[in-house]
Amino acid sequence: MVVQHHGIILKNTIYCGMQEHKLLHSFESDSTKLVCKMPSRLINWQVQFFGREWDFMDLYHITLFLGVPFLCLLAPFQFTWGALWVAISLYLVSGMGVTISYHRNLAHQSFKVPKWLEYSLAYCAVLSLQGSPLEWVSSHRYHHQFTDKLRDPHSPTKGFWFSHVNWAFDYHSRFGSYDGQLMKNVGDLECQLYYRFLHYTYFLHSVLLGVALYVAGGLPFVVWGMGVRVVVVSQITFSINSICHTWGKQIWDTGDASKNNWLFGLLAFGEGWHNNHHAFEYSARQGLEQWQIDTSWYVIKFFQVVGLATNVKLPTEIQKKRKALAKNSIMKDK
Repeated sequence: MVVQHHGIILKNTIYCGMQEHKLLHSFESDSTKLVCKMPSRLINWQVQFFGREWDFMDLYHITLFLGVPFLCLLAPFQFTWGALWVAISLYLVSGMGVTISYHRNLAHQSFKVPKWLEYSLAYCAVLSLQGSPLEWVSSHRYHHQFTDKLRDPHSPTKGFWFSHVNWAFDYHSRFGSYDGQLMKNVGDLECQLYYRFLHYTYFLHSVLLGVALYVAGGLPFVVWGMGVRVVVVSQITFSINSICHTWGKQIWDTGDASKNNWLFGLLAFGEGWHNNHHAFEYSARQGLEQWQIDTSWYVIKFFQVVGLATNVKLPTEIQKKRKALAKNSIMKDK
């Protein structure tokens, strides 16, 4: 397999790290070579102000970050019960699209589903406006490879607000951390036409959704379905990167600052059990205890029961004992 990425050839490499997220396997095939030309940025230019360089994606993210919340200012004046239900429905669809598709299915390959379902879930995630599948998954895989270290895309060592949201405005810096190849670790997705299509067009789908909402319910549907909903989903996701690496309980020996936070376990469809996740990143289930609510896992389990989800990965009891903190093990022995 040959992947051309931002002018650099990545030859005969596939991503297959389940637990360690490393490039573990390579192969050669002279007879069959699939070439994916994926420039990391469609528009490649920079401007300099406020003492740093800003490229197109930095300005795009800032415009989006400031523009979408502006709609929220109109929310009290555009409230209808129908608009509220639209916001709640899209919060569930796009939010769990991120947690089930982007995170557990694509980034960690915690389970497999038929392509039609995999692609449908990814499309739901696109509507969250958190980036294309390729960029989201790439950043997250690097997060696990360099958790809480300098090369972590949203490392808390650079400050709470950097890990929460400021990292998204430093596209140039993130590319610099990975030799100009932020997405070199998503070859398994990059060579699928569907994900390349979503990468180049992902913002367009939210524009079309906004138009559809306006046609269906006017400005209230747009304000609540796009403004309020996108801000809520984004802030919840950002909080996993920041709050769940700052406040909460740590019961597993993960070598990082990841924490279990029950509030975001609820709000983020199970993602708040973040110490569990960093201990067993390959697991499709993050709420490992019965009382740890994990809505995303319930959906995956449903897919498994009806025969749609296969190869569902869960930690074994032996793996749990190996990861348990010493103080936790002592308490269990008593």
